[in-house]
Amino acid sequence: MNHDDCSREHLQRSVIDVRWGDMDAFNHVNNATYLRYIEQARIEWFESLGDVWLTDAIAPIMAAAQVNYRRPIEYPAKVVVDLFADKRGSKSITVGHRIIDANDADCIYADGDVVIVWVNRATGKSVPLPAFAGGNGQTRFASGKHAPGFRVRRS
Repeated sequence: MNHDDCSREHLQRSVIDVRWGDMDAFNHVNNATYLRYIEQARIEWFESLGDVWLTDAIAPIMAAAQVNYRRPIEYPAKVVVDLFADKRGSKSITVGHRIIDANDADCIYADGDVVIVWVNRATGKSVPLPAFAGGNGQTRFASGKHAPGFRVRRS
């Protein structure tokens, strides 16, 4: 693991079994499914916060997504999706992601990031980043320790 990876704040590690139905006509996981894997990890992270991250008043939305497809995922496989807090603004958080093979951390399928913004559900306008998501300078993410077996390599 290089120094840059060590400095990234690890938020979530999710292990996902690739399903037969995730594949497309080219016998590999469809590109859109990568975003579903990232979404699953993001929801697991939200739920781990222990606070109400979705209410009648506010909700998180994905404002932007960047996925760098490094290699195809073929069935059968088990992948790991790691999430990182790469940047926090007053109204958004950039969450880095990496999808790797569960049995070979050197096998990177994809990486990139998403920008998440919480919005007022009535107006659709952005609101300040909630404290439980790192707003107001507060951090309630992972303790800075990496998940067991966590190993990252930059592509």
